[in-house]
Amino acid sequence: MGVTGIGGIFFRSGDPTARAAWYREHLGVEAGHDHIWKQQEGMTVFAPFPADSDYFPAEQPFMLNLRVTGLEDLAARLETAGIPVERRDEWNTAEYGTFARIHDPEGLPIELWEPPAGA
Repeated sequence: MGVTGIGGIFFRSGDPTARAAWYREHLGVEAGHDHIWKQQEGMTVFAPFPADSDYFPAEQPFMLNLRVTGLEDLAARLETAGIPVERRDEWNTAEYGTFARIHDPEGLPIELWEPPAGA
């Protein structure tokens, strides 16, 4: 008996309805109190970072990391919708996969992660 996974992520928002709609429209995440997001089974990293880490902006208490498939296609759709997508070669490794970053409408950093095939 014990923890079996993350049951939810709850965070404050200036406009919860609009923010939830943004996640549904652009990322396909069923967001909001009346929505249940059914996920595929896979890896989840739960990692506290040092307070002085520069991995994501200091003014943000956390960064959301979402497992994806077809990262390049998703990035192209996001860019077409006017959402900037940041990529850095140093983020990508054969061991961990491919990464890109976006920000939600209120500035929360979102790391899009495509694990390597077979992971």
